[in-house]
Amino acid sequence: QLQLVESGGGSVQAGGSLRLSCAASGYTYPRMCMGWFRRPPGKEREGVAGLYTYGGTTHYADSVKGRFTIYQDYAQKTVYLQMNSLKPEDTAMYYCAAEIPSCDLTTPYEYRYQGQGTQVTVSS
Repeated sequence: QLQLVESGGGSVQAGGSLRLSCAASGYTYPRMCMGWFRRPPGKEREGVAGLYTYGGTTHYADSVKGRFTIYQDYAQKTVYLQMNSLKPEDTAMYYCAAEIPSCDLTTPYEYRYQGQGTQVTVSS
């Protein structure tokens, strides 16, 4: 059973940066889709970024392009979300998600495996 554990959330002022981590365990990790989605307070889930672990193809939501970067440490089975130039509208619970062996990178909130979430709060 694949398990995901997120870390790295917190509170930051607008313009600041945070890095979220998602450690995967319980699976060999050869070919997977991994991604991040978020749920802002009172709003629907939104796909943020996705990554194919084999080949490294990525996708970003328009709202985060140029500010967020998803990348992996393949050996450590960890995926990161570097978030720069944070805005108050980025405030949300952020979830890591994974799917095997293929997926739609635009909809990580539909992946079968999901973490517990980590809160990101951006103040103005």
